[in-house]
Amino acid sequence: MNQKLLALACLAAFALSACNKPTEVTPAPAETAKTAETTPAPTAEPAPEAPKPGFDAAAFAGAFSGTLPCADCAGIDTKIDLKADGSYAIEESYQGKKDGNFKGDGSWTAEEDGKRLRLDPNSKSDNDRLFDVVSHEEIRLLNQEGKAIDSQANHSLKRVSAAQ
Repeated sequence: MNQKLLALACLAAFALSACNKPTEVTPAPAETAKTAETTPAPTAEPAPEAPKPGFDAAAFAGAFSGTLPCADCAGIDTKIDLKADGSYAIEESYQGKKDGNFKGDGSWTAEEDGKRLRLDPNSKSDNDRLFDVVSHEEIRLLNQEGKAIDSQANHSLKRVSAAQ
């Protein structure tokens, strides 16, 4: 009977831990000593996309600018202003296109230990954009899956100095 109760208690603990909700299972008093010896304390897992403690988003914030490739024009002049409060503004100008100027905004976050940036636009009809953090001075556009774009074209934006 005690083995059945122990098995049931373990099964219930396993089912509850699978929900990722912090819960406390109180076993029957007779079973407390047995389960304390055999059941390890649950450990909290870190958020998978949390930036590493050394990445300072406020210090990384700033303006990045450059010309990105365009399928049907000479290039897309792009300026992204990453603000310290986690918001961003983007301006894009499609070279040689009438009415080819676009502006947008949203929020930005650091992912993968500060190695990647995600731009989440306020306009939900636009897709998120991902950038590789090459250095403090350069970010490079990634594809929708977060992979490097297989192309010889330049997909980098460089930090704009405050004097410009």
